[in-house]
Amino acid sequence: MKITIKISQKITRIIPALLLVVACLCAPPGFGGQPELDAKSTPPPPPLVKEANPLCFLDGKLCFDIQERLRWENRNNNFDFNDAVDSLTDDNWFLNRFRIGVAFKPVDWLKIYAQGQDSREWVADRPAIPGLMGAEGDDQFDLRQAYLQLGPKWVNATIGRQTLAYGDERLVGISEWNNFTRTFDAAKLHYEHGKFSVDVFASTVVYILRDEFDYSDLFNGAETHRDQIFSAIYGSTTALNPFTIDAYALVLDEANPTKIVQGITYPGTSLSTPGTRSDFVTLGTRFKADPKKLNGWEAEGEFAFQTGQVSDLDLTAFAAHIGGGYNFKCPWSPRLFADYNYASGDDNPNDSNIETFQNLFPSNHPRYGYMDLFSWQNMHNPELKFNVKPCKQVGLEADFNWFWLANTDDAWYRANGTTRVRPITPGAPNYVGSELDILITCQPIKSLVFWLGYSHFFAGGYVSATGPSDDADFGYVQATINF
Repeated sequence: MKITIKISQKITRIIPALLLVVACLCAPPGFGGQPELDAKSTPPPPPLVKEANPLCFLDGKLCFDIQERLRWENRNNNFDFNDAVDSLTDDNWFLNRFRIGVAFKPVDWLKIYAQGQDSREWVADRPAIPGLMGAEGDDQFDLRQAYLQLGPKWVNATIGRQTLAYGDERLVGISEWNNFTRTFDAAKLHYEHGKFSVDVFASTVVYILRDEFDYSDLFNGAETHRDQIFSAIYGSTTALNPFTIDAYALVLDEANPTKIVQGITYPGTSLSTPGTRSDFVTLGTRFKADPKKLNGWEAEGEFAFQTGQVSDLDLTAFAAHIGGGYNFKCPWSPRLFADYNYASGDDNPNDSNIETFQNLFPSNHPRYGYMDLFSWQNMHNPELKFNVKPCKQVGLEADFNWFWLANTDDAWYRANGTTRVRPITPGAPNYVGSELDILITCQPIKSLVFWLGYSHFFAGGYVSATGPSDDADFGYVQATINF
């Protein structure tokens, strides 16, 4: 079944309905005929009672967690930017994700956790194979996490299948927007004392496979895997109030960086050649200020440098993020934020060097636009964000991004950090385009969250010079239930 909807033509019909929903959710007492209680007759609020987890048993030693998420997406021209072709990716589909986890903590120094996940893609014309033609695909009930954590909070070791997420997840993250997300088979040591903490880990990323057990290089056998080892030391401190400051060294080593699984190529880096080796280090630092301690002001930044080898090429690359904003103290709590993202690109694809910044294992949605057209590679990206909160339950956000390639001798890379949107075209104008994102979130109760979003991409000179250059649209509705 295929339903084609021109989102840009429908948006004017949707906005009035959205405003009505916001008005109803945020209406003060007495709105719509509801009687407003007199201050004298209003009973005092009940005393605060800590909400008990209904899925915990044995005095909290055994706890279950459940998540159900359903999202409808409609995409037009997101892959080919061509109105003249009705491709399989110009379609709408449903994405469903169900998770169930169980944690057993018999004593303070021991935790055992396991989590299963079932991910499905429905009514799409594209094949339901993860990664094929941009599909989320099907990954029937599989093991997402299974780990053992030993030790008290201040020093502990976590061994097994687990999530790894650091900072703003620009280099190491879960990629939660994705229907199956990212996990690692890893061993991690965590230490914290006062205002300082440090993690040390060694890991390998888990493949998502349709109708098969999801595996990593650790359990795939020496004859077929990439021999991937991703290790790091990541330190953080809040000693310089009001800033959180991180410093890290990330090391990726792959004996064979490109792996083909179920017909899909899974490179560990953006440029990978079979039979070659990739071994490089990423050195970086990050800072972020707490706006509550700066009277509403915000400031953040992250800077990373890479050196080593990618597919036997000598790597030297750099990336930067800087941003700042202000939270206004007035009704609706307006927030204005501006940031700039840069990542180096390669200036000569035919020499023995490479300058393309390697984005590693990030959560790029929505760092560089909600349409997921860009990763932290070969880019210049200024952005403006505006947020308001009409009431506690509702948030409104509008973002505008501009995109240039840092070097047109390199490619334009999608959010996955591996797919090239267009062939390398030296001499083309480097302005790719701009993107408008509008998002409404609603949380009527603690366990239920709704998202309603619309994005439009305005194609620029680079798109025109390299092929079809029609604008693109993306719309979605999502509901998530957490227990």
